[in-house]
Amino acid sequence: MKICIIGAGATGGYLGTKLIKAGFDVYLIARGNHLEAMKKNGLSIIENNKKIICNPKCSDSIEEFGKMDYIFITLKAYSIPVIVKQITKIFHENTSVITAYNGIPWWYFFNTPGKFNNYRIRCIDPENDQWNFIKPERIIGCVVYPATEILYPGVIKHIEGTRFSLGEPSGEHSQRILKISKALSAAKLKAPIRSNIRQEIWTKLIGNLAFNPLSVITGSTLDVLISKEENKKIAYNAMNEASLIMDKLGVPLNIKIEQRIEGAAKVGAHKTSMLQDYEKGKQLELDSLIVTVQEIGGLVGIKTPTIDKILNEVRKKIS
Repeated sequence: MKICIIGAGATGGYLGTKLIKAGFDVYLIARGNHLEAMKKNGLSIIENNKKIICNPKCSDSIEEFGKMDYIFITLKAYSIPVIVKQITKIFHENTSVITAYNGIPWWYFFNTPGKFNNYRIRCIDPENDQWNFIKPERIIGCVVYPATEILYPGVIKHIEGTRFSLGEPSGEHSQRILKISKALSAAKLKAPIRSNIRQEIWTKLIGNLAFNPLSVITGSTLDVLISKEENKKIAYNAMNEASLIMDKLGVPLNIKIEQRIEGAAKVGAHKTSMLQDYEKGKQLELDSLIVTVQEIGGLVGIKTPTIDKILNEVRKKIS
């Protein structure tokens, strides 16, 4: 089984190291100083105060290592459209693509019941390239929970969480999803198979769409951010708007919003991925985390004033 991880940064590098140490045939696609450090000194993760080192097969060329059985895409969603055609060159007939990144994925409405069946989400796949070239039939959904960060090139700190929830868009427990779930479990990662992966996508998203941009606006780690009542109120209102959209889509929120806020607070002094990106001068995941929610809200007739305000504030911050 050949596994490729496209985007071996904090999340992808952590996942890749765990799979490599478990004996799987893994190939990492990265770039820049992080890639050079991996080539020179190997890739290290610091987990439970222990350093785990591996010497990965890595490259900045997607095509270098040939056809793959499973491809994890752990890039930020905005980075994917420009490399879609390159990704297809490492497909064989049965290659599965696992979308392991934050936000609503481009394939979300694939074979869904109702009038929005196969709706193409404009803000994250504007030219339909992902739908037409990757194709939704190849997709296994994934919700990523590990909190990680790159300390410096080639070294990743694992803060907490080991779960990569998996789900077929159809909800079935296929042979391909069973196989990759077992691989992740063998790497000492949690890999539950969900019958409704879309519900879990939303459950994580309602927190991210509030906490990530608010962390940029305030410059705060999660513990500081949530300690202030004003921020908690804004987060609650944004999450409530998202839950109304979920209701319209027939996706029940299986956790109280208050519990979602408490869960984020327990992560502690962690910088969200969006705050990490902001501090490094990188592009932010606004489309997949926030603009998609606005777009879907418009589809189902739900207004999003709090989400709109958060988006406007974070755009002012980065302008």
